[in-house]
Amino acid sequence: MQFVDEVRIRVQAGDGGDGCVSFRREKFIPKGGPNGGDGGDGGSVYLVTDNNLNTLVDLRFQRTFRAERGQNGMGRDRKGRKGEELVIRVPVGTRVWDEETGEQLGDLCQLGERLTVAQGGFHGIGNARFKSSVNRTPRQWTPGTPGETRELRLELILLADVGLLGFPNAGKSSLIRQVSSATPRVADYPFTTLQPHLGVVRLGRDHSFVIADIPGIIEGAAEGAGLGLRFLRHLARTRLLLHLVDLAPLDEGQDPSTEVRKIERELRHYGAGLMEKERWLVLNKCDLLTPAELAERRARLLDQLGWKGPVYAISALAGTGTAELMADLMQRLEALRLAERDEEEVAADEEGWHPLD
Repeated sequence: MQFVDEVRIRVQAGDGGDGCVSFRREKFIPKGGPNGGDGGDGGSVYLVTDNNLNTLVDLRFQRTFRAERGQNGMGRDRKGRKGEELVIRVPVGTRVWDEETGEQLGDLCQLGERLTVAQGGFHGIGNARFKSSVNRTPRQWTPGTPGETRELRLELILLADVGLLGFPNAGKSSLIRQVSSATPRVADYPFTTLQPHLGVVRLGRDHSFVIADIPGIIEGAAEGAGLGLRFLRHLARTRLLLHLVDLAPLDEGQDPSTEVRKIERELRHYGAGLMEKERWLVLNKCDLLTPAELAERRARLLDQLGWKGPVYAISALAGTGTAELMADLMQRLEALRLAERDEEEVAADEEGWHPLD
């Protein structure tokens, strides 16, 4: 399936039905009075998240969505039928923007979440509603109001706990294949990953987390070079980043510390809080080095970077060290989730409400 993470669509809610002007005319009832009914409300347009979708490709080919118009009112005090609402299903993690105003209308992060993006028009009033003691034969009526029309930009941001960072061929795809059931392409040339991949890492029956692999980042990604700019947004919702570094590059002139600093500059330039996220350094392809070479290159790299965070040496292809890395990740993510729940409970106590109320 083609991965599409951004589309532009036009949504148009239904107009409200017009009110009716009618008078009761029956045999032996010469002055039956007004009996024009109201129109029906126009249908609204909603976005609803669906767990069966993981891309916006279905919205790429149909760009205009219209809800049904409300039916006009009728005689004998009959009200028009409401227009049928229109539901557009989108993946969990979809952000919605108004193209004309630049306003963010919603961020759909929960399964089954529903967002009104175009409100249907209000129904018109029939002449029966205007009768009074001084106006026995009203001919007033009102038309239905137009439904809202909006140009929307939908932006999908994947929901993952851990994001993988690194230059092309750093071993991100090999790692996600090793620790999950995801099957991204792996080859000995750059940019084999052309779209994000999600993998579920399962550690026991009740412990799991989601890891996201995006195309490799190169220098200038924040300005649009390569594929990094387009997919960096998918790291925005992650709790933790794994920064993979090729410790045994084929090019002898390739300096791992320089590559780390280049990616840090791209994260800082892109913004969205990526540079402030917790980041672990993962030294990959260690099976290609002797223990002495590994110790020497690791010490030199950490000294050049002044790195103070967690560091792991692994071989994503052979699986060496990946079990320990995944176990430590699971432990750290559970601590972060527990801290988030505690913060929610503190905020609820301060505001006098509870999340489960």
